[in-house]
Amino acid sequence: MNLFALKSYFKFLLSSSNQHGIHSPFVYDLVTKCFYNKTKFQEFKQLESYRSDLIKSKVSIKVEDFGAGSTVFKSNTRKISDLAKVAGASKSESELLFRITRYFNPKSVLELGTSLAISTKTFNLATGNSVITTVEGSKSIFEWNVRNTKKYNFKKTEFVNSLFDDYLETLQNNKKFDLIYIDGNHTYEATIKYFEILKDHIHKNSVIIFDDIHWSEGMDKAWNEIIANKDVTLSIDTFHFGMVFFREEQYNKEHFVIRS
Repeated sequence: MNLFALKSYFKFLLSSSNQHGIHSPFVYDLVTKCFYNKTKFQEFKQLESYRSDLIKSKVSIKVEDFGAGSTVFKSNTRKISDLAKVAGASKSESELLFRITRYFNPKSVLELGTSLAISTKTFNLATGNSVITTVEGSKSIFEWNVRNTKKYNFKKTEFVNSLFDDYLETLQNNKKFDLIYIDGNHTYEATIKYFEILKDHIHKNSVIIFDDIHWSEGMDKAWNEIIANKDVTLSIDTFHFGMVFFREEQYNKEHFVIRS
């Protein structure tokens, strides 16, 4: 955790709460039945087995980084095992993302930022019947993932090799997603741009989840602008994830900071 994120975390601890004092039935159910669900889903073992295989991998690939860049790696040639240790959601974050996905049961999922497909596998295991589209800018990572689709049974998953901007330009106007997960190009400008574009590809019950919302000053700024957007009726900050909703039945705009 970098210095900015560490300072942000202390602020989060001071302002966050649990289910007590939440007067929104929608958020209360989400927190108690999803965030704080202690069920040890059998899919967690499959997810950790997948992560374990990545950490044991002996493969090295040359990575093209189109986002904010890495603060960990000095070279573009990286071991899959090293990437698996630092890239993608942690075990606890993956389990929370699983519970969120299982709770909302989306039929269509868009992920910007495949990386080693840990979150992609999470979506896959959480739903089973969702159509998942995951976009990765690095050709070498994309090709590595495609080679593993059969081995790890990525059902109904389309892997796309494209820059995010280029992919979003190809989306048809009537294409809608139930759940969108943005985990790539962690810059202020890109995050705001993707949000504005993707607002045209959601419906009133969609949820957009942003990864690493307090990772940098730019991401923190983008997050605060997004939750202030007039189209966002409800937002939840879990520190690592930021969730925004567009529920028309939400009478008053609300924001919650929740320890998950």
